[in-house]
Amino acid sequence: MIAEDLINHMIPPLKGTDDAHKAIVWMEEFRCNYMPVVEEGKLLGFISEEIILETNEIEKCVKDFNLVGQNCYVQLDTHFYDILKVAADNKLQVVAVLNEDLSYCGLITVQDTLTSFAQTAAVQFPGGILVLSMNHVDYSLSEISRLIEENRAKVLSSIVKEDPLDPSKLRLTLKINQVDLLRIVATLERFGYKVIGRYQETKPIGDGKERIDMLLRYLDI
Repeated sequence: MIAEDLINHMIPPLKGTDDAHKAIVWMEEFRCNYMPVVEEGKLLGFISEEIILETNEIEKCVKDFNLVGQNCYVQLDTHFYDILKVAADNKLQVVAVLNEDLSYCGLITVQDTLTSFAQTAAVQFPGGILVLSMNHVDYSLSEISRLIEENRAKVLSSIVKEDPLDPSKLRLTLKINQVDLLRIVATLERFGYKVIGRYQETKPIGDGKERIDMLLRYLDI
């Protein structure tokens, strides 16, 4: 999934000349904590109710506030993972989408993005999840996949990131198309891999909260 496919066309941007009262009304209407502010097609930043309340100037133009997230944007072809990274780096639940000329194209919400990803095969297919911790030099997805495939299983998807408990290590999260992970875990541990978490499901993921919970568990958020 890329940014162009994830734009929420129901959420319009505020104009720089719109007043703070309109911003608050729109935040309530569209259920957004932050609204993008755009002037002549260019992103000025994001405004929130908290920013407005700090000054308590309800008639003030939104462009005149101390906007945040001027760098919280991605381009049309940005991948799903990088969208989440930009949102996390800026500590916002929304990300603007700009074209090659840096003109505003639309808005992506983190919630919409997670919901879309939760509908993909990596989440929907039944199976289990393993979390491994290892040194950087020991990371080889091809070798780990080979060991898993020796147990007649396949890796549906993988996510690798720095281990938050030890920056010298990597944390690898795997979605595997098997529910019974005992033999796979035994094989991995026999070859020196440290399994620090396992999650199993016995049926396809349902709608709504179940999908999001499963996704967050998979992404290790």
